[in-house]
Amino acid sequence: MHEHDTNAAIWKSEETVQNWAAEAARQEQRRVRQRHFMAELLPFGEQDAFTFLDLGAGTGAASKAILAAFPNSNAILADFSAQMMGQGEREMRPYAERFRYVEFDMSKDDWPTGIPATLDAIVTSMCVHHLPDDRKRALFAEIFDRLAPGGWYLNYDPVRSTDPDVEAIWRQVKDRQDPDWAHRQRHRSHDEQARYENHVRYIGPLTQQLEHLRAVGFQAVDVYWKELEEVIFGGRRPA
Repeated sequence: MHEHDTNAAIWKSEETVQNWAAEAARQEQRRVRQRHFMAELLPFGEQDAFTFLDLGAGTGAASKAILAAFPNSNAILADFSAQMMGQGEREMRPYAERFRYVEFDMSKDDWPTGIPATLDAIVTSMCVHHLPDDRKRALFAEIFDRLAPGGWYLNYDPVRSTDPDVEAIWRQVKDRQDPDWAHRQRHRSHDEQARYENHVRYIGPLTQQLEHLRAVGFQAVDVYWKELEEVIFGGRRPA
């Protein structure tokens, strides 16, 4: 990561996590459909027993949707922030005995022993965009290696466009859909501006990330859902 990257300090701040959790609760109201759809994309029967990894899990929003859809599934949630994991432990209580947290910094390639060598599925949600492009590419390869044959990887994340006119349309639509959000974006405090800059620093083009998946060996690579800058994409390790 670049020397000026403040990601670790931001997400290991108790104050930041509390502020984030309040905003995330509001954001999750509009992401419910996407969370459920991401679970539906996984190729398991409703009663199948399987274990999935939620990388950069935060407080477990993606895991909760999958655990609810598949009552015999189990989740391993990986995050590098003790503060986020603590908040997640509280929010995940309805799924006690079916999940556990593991500390893991996705910006590094030293996967902890608490993550199994083989997993039935891996998901990431609103976190990969915090990584620079070379680390995104390396992480996709590491995910591929951890998947069982036929296992799926899905990522729900923002992307950017290489066309400024497209970016302008995205902003216009978001401003109209949520005027309150637009107002807050234009009146950020110093700390809020720092968090925003951290958030957008490494957001990359969609086509580039799809190419990374194909390059490391994923098949069935596709954009399975998209609305403005938010996308769900992924692929399968060959069986």
